[in-house]
Amino acid sequence: MPVKIGISLIAWQNDDLPDLTAAFTTEGAMEDAARIGYSGVERGRRMPADTEGLRAYLDRYGVSLCGGWCSGNLMVAPVEQERAAIRQQVEQFAALDAPCIVYAECSNTIQGMLNTPVSQRPKLSRDEVTGYAAKLSELAKWSRDQGVVLSYHHHMGAMVQDAEDIDWLMEGSSEDLTLLYDTGHLHFAGADPLAVLDKWGHRIHHVHFKDVRQPVLDRIHRDDASFLDAVAGGAFTVPGDPEGCLDFQAVTDRLKAMDYDGWIVVEAEQDPAKAPPFEYSKMGYDHIRDLCDRAGLAVEG
Repeated sequence: MPVKIGISLIAWQNDDLPDLTAAFTTEGAMEDAARIGYSGVERGRRMPADTEGLRAYLDRYGVSLCGGWCSGNLMVAPVEQERAAIRQQVEQFAALDAPCIVYAECSNTIQGMLNTPVSQRPKLSRDEVTGYAAKLSELAKWSRDQGVVLSYHHHMGAMVQDAEDIDWLMEGSSEDLTLLYDTGHLHFAGADPLAVLDKWGHRIHHVHFKDVRQPVLDRIHRDDASFLDAVAGGAFTVPGDPEGCLDFQAVTDRLKAMDYDGWIVVEAEQDPAKAPPFEYSKMGYDHIRDLCDRAGLAVEG
């Protein structure tokens, strides 16, 4: 089956640094994404909250719901409490045939703290991650039974950030839990994106293509700066940007080899004054189409 190309609207509507994108609207972002050719968008906070309102909103622009963020609190909450907390989102995503919920633990993350260096993120022991993974497996099975896959997002500033954390989480959890594979966050964390893909390809259900400007990343590490400093400073960009450093052809070739048939989602939060969202989002879309063509990976639409 062909892959589908989607986008997160974070280039137009940054939830972590809203002042950065204050001049842009969600409606304008949806129009741009559809005009470029994206088949789907991940859910944003400024979209209609009710299911039928969201369905009509997506239909207006001719795009599908290709996932959406879920701020998890399972590290500090019982499974039954977390089920109740995310039930509405699970039911909505099932009704709208979304491929997954993008789940990430946020009870102890520092990703949204402007003045906290990313080096101070919570680093758990293997036993702590394994215990968390057992609870997460239970939550993921329940969500799958409701019709929605849970895809875990490793993230800078969070307790599951680097390759070791991912290994512990995947080894400690059941296959009901899948992995969201994000190239930019892996590189930022010092991991080898291809090695993670080779090791955990069978658990990957959702893919984010995010490139990195290495000089900016080097400065963030040198200055011991925060994740939001990295975002505002331009650490991330779209595939196809000559300033990016990642080999997306190699990643796409691997996805073809493993018969991946899910979504490839562009997610690249940037300062729109330096990287106009339409221009860069089109650059990312066109580059992914080219990558897939060269890899022999069929694209829907």
